[in-house]
Amino acid sequence: MDYREAGVDIGAADAAKNRIKALARGTFDARVLTEIGSFGGMFRPDLSSYRDPVLVASTDGVGTKIKVAIAAGVHDTVGYDLVAHCVNDILVQGALPLFFLDYVALGRMDPLRVEQIVRGFARACAEFSCPLIGGETAEMPGTYAEDDYDVAGFIVGVVEKDRALPRGVKEGDLLLGLPSEGLHTNGYSLARKVLFDTLGYRVDTELPELGSSVGRALLAAHRSYLSALEPLLQRDKLRALVHVTGGGFPGNIPRVLPKGLGARVRRSAWPVPPLFRLIQRGGGVGEEEMYRTFNMGIGMIAVVSPSDLHEVEHSLERRGETSFVIGSVIGGDGVAYED
Repeated sequence: MDYREAGVDIGAADAAKNRIKALARGTFDARVLTEIGSFGGMFRPDLSSYRDPVLVASTDGVGTKIKVAIAAGVHDTVGYDLVAHCVNDILVQGALPLFFLDYVALGRMDPLRVEQIVRGFARACAEFSCPLIGGETAEMPGTYAEDDYDVAGFIVGVVEKDRALPRGVKEGDLLLGLPSEGLHTNGYSLARKVLFDTLGYRVDTELPELGSSVGRALLAAHRSYLSALEPLLQRDKLRALVHVTGGGFPGNIPRVLPKGLGARVRRSAWPVPPLFRLIQRGGGVGEEEMYRTFNMGIGMIAVVSPSDLHEVEHSLERRGETSFVIGSVIGGDGVAYED
C-alpha cells in the first residue's frame, strides 16, 4: 500500500503547488525575500516612517459560504472574500496590511480547483498591496468529503502605536455606515437553511427581486474598505471602526466603545438590500435576530466626531464611497434601535 491508496495524491499536490507559485508570485514586491515553497516566508518591511510600530495580526475563514461556492461550482471568489475580511479586521485597529498566508484543505486534491481558489487570494492580495508569501495546501480524505474544502487566512499589518484605534470615542459621536455587498461572510448557515431548505431554491434559481440568481447574490464579494478609509486614518479623522461580521450590530459595535457607552442605531437610515428581507420573510426570522446574525447592508461603521462629519463624508464621496449616518454613541451599554 502507498500514500495514494490511502487517499493522498502527492503528485496532484505537487501539480497544485506549481499552479499556486505563479499566482502568488504575481503579488510579490521588493519586500518578499523567498519563493513559494520555502519552509517559511521571509518578508522585510520598511518601517522607517514609523516612530513606534506595532504589528497587528488576525486570522479567519469564510464559514459556510464555502458550501454555496461548491454548489455553484465557483471557486475563485471565496479567497478574495477571505483576504478582504482579514484586511478589514486589522483596519479597524488602524493597521495597514503587510503580508498574507493562506490555508486550503480538501477532501481530494484537484489542482485546477486549488488554482481557482488561490486565484481569488492572489487577486485580493495584489489589489490591497498585501503579498501572499506562503501557506499550506492539505489533502485530508476522511476529514472532508471528496468534493468539500475549506479555507483560512492569516494576515499581519502594522500601525503606529499612538494612532491605533479605537481612540477618544465620546458620547455624541456619530456612527457612519458604509454599505456591504450582500452577506459578506457571515450568516450563511441561516441563509442556506432558509433559501435552500425552507424555500426550495437552488443556486441557479433566478429571482427578479434580487436581479440575479440566488447563488450569485450569496457569492457577492466581501468588500474591503481599505482604499476608502486609509486617507481618513492618515488624517486622524476616525475615532473607531467597526467591521460588522459575526454577531452583527450588537456583537460588534460594543467592542470599540469605552465602558459606560453604548450606541443607538436608526434602522430607517439606510436601504436594507432585498436579499436580507427575502431571508427574513422566508424563514420568519425576527428583526432582532436579523441584526444579530447579518450585517443588514452595512459592512463597516466609522465612529466620527460631529465636527468632522462633513470632511469625512466628502473624503468618502471623492473615493466613490456611499455613507449613511446611522446612529450615535450614547450613555449606557449595548445597542438600542429606533425606526
